[in-house]
Amino acid sequence: MTTSAELGLPALTVSPGGVVTTTLTVRNETDVVEAYALEVVGDCAPWTTVEPARVSLYPGTSETVTVRLAPPRSPDVRAGEFPLGIRVLPAEHPELVTVPETTVTVTPFHELRAAIAPRRRRGWLRARYRTSVRNLGNAATTVTFTPGQAGEDLRFGVAPDRLRLQPGESAEARLRVRTRKLIWFGKPVTWPFEVAVSREAGADEQQAGAGKPGGERSADQRPVLDGEFVQLSIFPKWLLALLAALLALLLAWFALVRPTVQSSAKQAAQQAVDQKAAALSPPPSAAATPPGSTGGATGGATGGQGQQPGGQPGSSPGNPGNGSDPGSGLAVPGTGQQSSTTIDVQTAGGAATVGSYQVPHGKVFGITDIVAANFQGDQGLLTIKFGDQTITTIALETFRNQDYHWVTPIEVSEDQTVTASVTCQLPGTPASGKQASGCHELLNVSGELSDLKH
Repeated sequence: MTTSAELGLPALTVSPGGVVTTTLTVRNETDVVEAYALEVVGDCAPWTTVEPARVSLYPGTSETVTVRLAPPRSPDVRAGEFPLGIRVLPAEHPELVTVPETTVTVTPFHELRAAIAPRRRRGWLRARYRTSVRNLGNAATTVTFTPGQAGEDLRFGVAPDRLRLQPGESAEARLRVRTRKLIWFGKPVTWPFEVAVSREAGADEQQAGAGKPGGERSADQRPVLDGEFVQLSIFPKWLLALLAALLALLLAWFALVRPTVQSSAKQAAQQAVDQKAAALSPPPSAAATPPGSTGGATGGATGGQGQQPGGQPGSSPGNPGNGSDPGSGLAVPGTGQQSSTTIDVQTAGGAATVGSYQVPHGKVFGITDIVAANFQGDQGLLTIKFGDQTITTIALETFRNQDYHWVTPIEVSEDQTVTASVTCQLPGTPASGKQASGCHELLNVSGELSDLKH
């Protein structure tokens, strides 16, 4: 007593994603009614079915069932030759089990999935990308990357440029993109490019799929990845317009404004020098005074640090007045002589200095005119006092030359001082064009110097 089973085809070829069928004939050569369980064994079992999976046979009869092979299109189903067995297990006599076998050839298929990340990058000269690829086929393959562009504006580099991938395996390659020149000014430029992902046909692939009956040779899949490199300019466009405007302003300054400013400064300086020279020149009446007289002494005492009228020492900063009323002294009629003196005050920036002239003992100075000169254009305050009497306080930046005149003289008695107090906030710029290191003011005081009547 035996059980016999036979497959319809000695060899099968199936493509992943396709379906192939064959037959299995089971014969009951025993003397009892037997039930047979049909079970697929081997590597093809996950995707092979038998319909029906159980048959009952009378003695001496047989039945043919259908064996269906449907491998999925997946990297898990490897290409190659695999054994297929159908175990026929009798229920009454399990010792009579039989397993007919055949060979199943799974044809290779090739499928690649690729991506580039990021798709767009920005930069001045170069950018880096990541290209990833996965082998979704059922056979090992070698993948190559071929970047390209319509023009010749970009240069490429791929590392590595060739990858060997097993079924279901994935890997990455680094892509470098570089432009040939910089963009200094202007709008950003977008450079599109492509990366073709190709596979190389290997010997194992040819052996698996070539020359076999019913075998499949997959068409070469060539994924093409699209990318962009946005090249930025080194300097924005608005900066070019700003530089042009600044250049135009600079040319206008040197061509138009600077000559006018220099001319005005030279005129103001010349006026100050002329006024100072006129103030320092002795009046005709003083020049006619005999040597040794009071008037002669007064006429020779001009200048900020020279001698004072009457042979007294010149004015010096910081000499205080005696506090008496300037008009308390009485002049002797007929003894007056025209006299003038200049107080020269030089002050460091941020400091304060007092320049003074002291009326000689036994004299009364009747002041009729004062001239203040700020020839450098300094900034600060100037305070003028006759004795304890404040005549005026002026902001330096409001004038270059300022004069005051009185019909009735203001009398400053003996030993009292005429002071010019300067507080220097910011030294000005004289006609030379170079900012001065300190403030410099001149005060010319004119009037009649007479003997004091006791």
